[in-house]
Amino acid sequence: MMTDPIADMLTRIRNANQQKLATVDVPHSNLKAQIARILASEGYVAGFEVVATDGPQDTIRIQLKYGPRQERAISHLERISKPGRRIYMPRKRLPRVLSGLGVAIVSTSRGVMTDREARREGVGGEVLCTVY
Repeated sequence: MMTDPIADMLTRIRNANQQKLATVDVPHSNLKAQIARILASEGYVAGFEVVATDGPQDTIRIQLKYGPRQERAISHLERISKPGRRIYMPRKRLPRVLSGLGVAIVSTSRGVMTDREARREGVGGEVLCTVY
């Protein structure tokens, strides 16, 4: 039994990125699909798709992104809020990752969004992870 599926997703991406794999498969959930959407829109991954499987759960296939000389697009991927210690922040205290060069993914009452979008919308929420 897995207690933190978001941490499992981030670890799979981190491990595949370390091995310079082209794709990584993650069990599907709506929250994980939203995180993958943000990673793709911010340019950290090349794309993602939901793949139907014969089993009870679909799979999210994430295409990792590398530079022309195999430089990794993701250099750091860290889980912030954990099941044992949830981290909630108001709009004014949302973290600025690398002075705005990185992204914090936040789960708000208006959906999953980046820290910049949350500040613009005027909402705070649970800080799920940071990426740069």
